[in-house]
Amino acid sequence: MTTFQATADRVEIQALQAEFTDAAMMRDRARLAALFTADGVLRMPNIPIELTGPEQIRLGGEKLQEQWEFFVQNTHPGAIVIDGDTATGRAHMHEIARLRNGVQGLNYAIYHDRYRRTPDGWRFTERVYELRYLDTSPLAGSAPEQAAAPAAQYTEPVSAERLERTADALAARGFGVEILADAEAARARVRELVAEQASVYTTASETLRLSGIDDDLNGDRYPRSVKPRVLTMDRESEADGIRHLLATPDVVIGSVAALTETGSLVVASGSGSQLPAYTGGAARAIWIVGAQKIVPDLPAALRRLEEHALPLETARTEAAYGVPSAVNQLVVFNAPTRFTQGIVLLLREAVGY
Repeated sequence: MTTFQATADRVEIQALQAEFTDAAMMRDRARLAALFTADGVLRMPNIPIELTGPEQIRLGGEKLQEQWEFFVQNTHPGAIVIDGDTATGRAHMHEIARLRNGVQGLNYAIYHDRYRRTPDGWRFTERVYELRYLDTSPLAGSAPEQAAAPAAQYTEPVSAERLERTADALAARGFGVEILADAEAARARVRELVAEQASVYTTASETLRLSGIDDDLNGDRYPRSVKPRVLTMDRESEADGIRHLLATPDVVIGSVAALTETGSLVVASGSGSQLPAYTGGAARAIWIVGAQKIVPDLPAALRRLEEHALPLETARTEAAYGVPSAVNQLVVFNAPTRFTQGIVLLLREAVGY
């Protein structure tokens, strides 16, 4: 191995160590998990925990970070020994944390690492956490109040790479998924997917309204559209009929509050009216999702819902009906239901909340 190659490998491995800490600090567990090989292992004997493979590492990390009030990690590179396409090394850690149950402290630790060169660059095959010093005295400081999220965090489309990674995750979970350029392309595709004689239910959605899909599916072309029929029915005397129409259309179509890069759809509702159709009542469920709704994981999805989507929906409902919105029901779809085909149309642009 040339001196230049050895230096380049060392720099890349140090960047890998730094990427791990950056992903942990940014709570981007999908990115952190992607730093491991398919058979990679993360071991923390002091907890104790052992996670094998990127999916376990992602899920385990999400469970850990849900317990944090705050967490700060600093990494300092240690020795690295390169042997062809494998290597070993160490990273020295300094961490402070406070959990939601009040447990807190600071520590110094070492990650003992094994690495492997892959077509995507160096990756961890093993990280073993060794605690060297622990002080559980109450921390004098505290995390500042979380600043309002920058608008771009929730309104700007994600990169093409993240969009495609999300599409792959959805497909792996059993959803039909298509990546489309924009809302107009989604509008055209929906007309292809929904037969004119189908009973179709368009849920309350800014995405559907802004794209024109709501007008299309509730117009003359679709005589069995559910929403116009329901609006003519009496809420008291015809309640059972309304319930059946909303719960069992041929097609239900709407959007989501957030979509994780790991392929989970997060649907929030104030009335719950769309949920029976989504969860098995309809033959087909179609979700139109703008690229700004993609987030790393479920904790980020819930933050997006509470900090961004709900305030905007409340502003809409207060203007329209004089009452605020609320998240009275929350459903996470990790896969389509048995009797409902799930299709996600991912847009490269932002649309809706």
